[in-house]
Amino acid sequence: MIRYALAPVWRDAAHALAIPRTLSGASGVAVTFDDGPHPEGTPAVLEVLARAGARATFFLIGEQVMRRPALAARLVSEGHRVALHGHRHRLQLRLGPAAVRDDMVRGRAAIEDACGVAVALHRPPYGIYSPAGLAAVRELGLAPLLWSRWGKDWRKFTTPRRIAARATRSLIAGDVILLHDADFYSARNSHRRTVAALELITAELTRRKLDTVLVL
Repeated sequence: MIRYALAPVWRDAAHALAIPRTLSGASGVAVTFDDGPHPEGTPAVLEVLARAGARATFFLIGEQVMRRPALAARLVSEGHRVALHGHRHRLQLRLGPAAVRDDMVRGRAAIEDACGVAVALHRPPYGIYSPAGLAAVRELGLAPLLWSRWGKDWRKFTTPRRIAARATRSLIAGDVILLHDADFYSARNSHRRTVAALELITAELTRRKLDTVLVL
């Protein structure tokens, strides 16, 4: 799978290109979700976050927002931040410069139309920027952000405990946690394990006295 085969490559590239993976000077931890909104996963995640008094940043897919604009708008109304993951979930390395830029423009428009707020953040599918993609994101005035901790919650044979343990290992203020509130592009029903893991993650953050912060 792309997630595994290119992982060492994107880590090296992100470091070389100085693409942020943490929040410098942040007082807490950023919990982020990719791939939504999802009709089951996103509302379930919102319920967990509300019970924990936690806030999150959601990197949305434009075509999913167009199918569920009210759900995308709900994210903002409940105090969370929305950001761009793309209009479609496609690897930038397989797209030409014009296609990459068009995907960002369409995705951002879909999110802004549904949510009524400006979109300023971007994270590419699979966490991989092509040279054209990185040029486009900067041309469009978007700030790129990757992550420093992840639960690998898209996997078919993982568990909520494994996801939570991986996501919170050696966690410190300024870390960015990557999770997924949708199973459109990962193992079927993976969002259900993510929701269960999120209960454990928020409890661990409380235990460590780490607040959740929005990516600004």
